[in-house]
Amino acid sequence: MTDRPLLLLDVDGPLNPHGARFVRPRGYVTRRLHPANWSARQVPGSRRLRRGLRVRLNPGHGARLMALPYELAWATTWMHEANEMIAPVIGLPGDLPVIEWPEMFVRDPDGLYWKTRHVVTWAAGRPFVWVDDMITDLDVRHVAAHHDAAALLLPIDPRKGLRERDFEELERWAREL
Repeated sequence: MTDRPLLLLDVDGPLNPHGARFVRPRGYVTRRLHPANWSARQVPGSRRLRRGLRVRLNPGHGARLMALPYELAWATTWMHEANEMIAPVIGLPGDLPVIEWPEMFVRDPDGLYWKTRHVVTWAAGRPFVWVDDMITDLDVRHVAAHHDAAALLLPIDPRKGLRERDFEELERWAREL
């Protein structure tokens, strides 16, 4: 256990700017990956299944994230496959902690993003930053009301992924903590 705050990372949106459909952002490489939970949602034998999921990743992100004063963890539907498929491409260690979702994509009765309650539980009272492209003001208010430690929910534009200003915000927040 460390006294550093947690940095909870989503893949699709922050690290894989999936919303940049036709143009690969500068500094990114494209990979065709076959995550198990993605394949299960495809039609067996389909062309998309054979080719894999197109993922755009920035090989420089790992070093930038590792230089931040945080304990990194995955908060993504890729779960453990993020350590196997994403981490090597961006230069992160392949043994980061993973939030294991009991259920994915389940509608929350209060309209929260389906990950939010699990993130708060998993953080277990530790300060954290959560970067995700689906965070809303409702989630921010819920975390503020149900998490006693400092928390920053940093929404990321899925067309652009993590950008310089996001890294600056992560550095600033950690310093002020």
